[in-house]
Amino acid sequence: MFDPRHGNRLLKALLVGTALLTAGLPAAAQDDDGAEYQAQIPDVSIYKAMLDANKRTGWVQFREYAGQQLIYFTALQSMHCRLKEVRYSINSDALDQTFPMATCDPELPFNLPSDDSQNWIYIKLKPGEAQTIAVQAVWDDGSGSEIVVYQPCKNPEATCAAIKTIKKAKARGDEPAPSTPVR
Repeated sequence: MFDPRHGNRLLKALLVGTALLTAGLPAAAQDDDGAEYQAQIPDVSIYKAMLDANKRTGWVQFREYAGQQLIYFTALQSMHCRLKEVRYSINSDALDQTFPMATCDPELPFNLPSDDSQNWIYIKLKPGEAQTIAVQAVWDDGSGSEIVVYQPCKNPEATCAAIKTIKKAKARGDEPAPSTPVR
């Protein structure tokens, strides 16, 4: 039986979701003068909310496969239209490496790039080489996320990561300013 109290919560959730998805998008496909629709990349705040929502489950994922350790950057790559770069380091918090970001297609801003080489998806290491990976997202507006250090999950069969620590960004010359928390 339908309970109207739950219907109100559902309606509010749908309205909030719709507002988030359409933020920064034009209100209509065409203006009154008949100009053609131009695809626009959603506002960076949407991407920051996505990053925050994915923190616990892992901005990166570890996997042991075919005699290699793979570290997947899939969750971050899905945000490539608003990311300037992804800094990372293996077994330290130096953030001395960057992961390549795909070219953005404004018509498909969340799609993963097509690449048979998998250069946009993961890095390959020796089995068990990475005990941790420190990761920081740097947005196209120059702000940076906190630094999250992940470690492989305890289940060797799973493709996953577990948070080891979360750190504030260290002061360095090329360090982005911390981003405003999304609420």
